[in-house]
Amino acid sequence: MKVFVTGVGGQLGYDVMNELKKRGHEAVGSDILPSVDTKYPYAQLDITNAESVDKVITEADPDVVIHCAAWTAVDAAEDEENIQKVKAINVDGTQHIANVCKKLDCKMIYISTDYVFNGQGTEPWQPDCKDFAPQNVYGQSKLDGELAVANTLDKYYIVRIAWVFGLNGKNFIKTMLNVGRKYPEVRVVNDQIGTPTYTFDLARLLVDMAETDKYGYYHATNEGGYISWYDFTCEIFRRAGYTTKVTPVTTEEYGLSKAARPFNSRLDKSKLTDNGFELLPTWQDALSRYLKELE
Repeated sequence: MKVFVTGVGGQLGYDVMNELKKRGHEAVGSDILPSVDTKYPYAQLDITNAESVDKVITEADPDVVIHCAAWTAVDAAEDEENIQKVKAINVDGTQHIANVCKKLDCKMIYISTDYVFNGQGTEPWQPDCKDFAPQNVYGQSKLDGELAVANTLDKYYIVRIAWVFGLNGKNFIKTMLNVGRKYPEVRVVNDQIGTPTYTFDLARLLVDMAETDKYGYYHATNEGGYISWYDFTCEIFRRAGYTTKVTPVTTEEYGLSKAARPFNSRLDKSKLTDNGFELLPTWQDALSRYLKELE
């Protein structure tokens, strides 16, 4: 199987490339930078340029495109000067990739987010739920990317994830470890509920999917139960041996985010097992492995 991966300079794309090579698949990575730290075939690609996307992916002639590249800076997406850039990357860029996949008759895996929903309530979101109501610019752009894929292709997987962390990039765990080293106390919200997703584990699932034709919408985070960011921070510090005090606050009390954040990021993942896919390990297990990797 030959796979083209976008966004290999980021957390998920980096792990997907490693997983593909581990299984003996032919993989070509891409990102907007002239080069990234990769041992594998690499093509510089600006996904906002339709001609470039068509040329580069057509030359690669993959069986599957795993589209990990995205604008993910949620608060910065709200800035007036960035709104068009966010659309160009998350919507137009995704459409360009979907168009080439249609031309080549290849599969496409698109990575999305719980932010496509309204983030309210306590019931876990179902993967085939169409009750969309994004609360911020980022969420709307990812929903429009989903629609670009679903309206263009038949052979697609849309995989929604949440609370992502991996080795190759910035994430909540790295931020908390840094803050916890510097300060005796941190304030963390306790009214946003979800489950973390370790890119190393997710990469395995995405390659599992690429090896099948079980298309459709899926939710994928680590197992281990639903938690708040406060709960997650307490466990990060406990495992890291920090004595930093963690003070729970409401989203309103925290008050630092430009973008509206979902209170309910619970994602129902039962469709994975229904279709024969192996669930991700618990987030507790993932956190333990991740902290060892950071040492």
